[in-house]
Amino acid sequence: MNDKNDMSKENSIFIGEGVVFTGSIKAPNQAIISGQFDGELEARDVLIGTSGVVTGKTTAQFVDVKGELNDTVTSRELLIVRSTGRVRGAVTYGEIEIERGGQVKGDMTQR
Repeated sequence: MNDKNDMSKENSIFIGEGVVFTGSIKAPNQAIISGQFDGELEARDVLIGTSGVVTGKTTAQFVDVKGELNDTVTSRELLIVRSTGRVRGAVTYGEIEIERGGQVKGDMTQR
């Protein structure tokens, strides 16, 4: 684990395309979701790939959405909704960036 890239992968979780996970996750570093997650998700960074679907309560410093994020999300620092991203629900954010084509529907609250 001397490689810097290996260190960034420690304490992180990856849910691959085609994988369905229901439950609670608390990851000190990144949560990368390319499959489907239903439940409570807490991580420093949440990255949702184009095929990723997250439904439930999501809490992170940084959230980057290329897929779908539904229900309740709290992004303490920055929420980025990419051109393919869709966010629906109650959204609390520090700062927000929405690319052209990105969709956000629901209650928005800036921290």
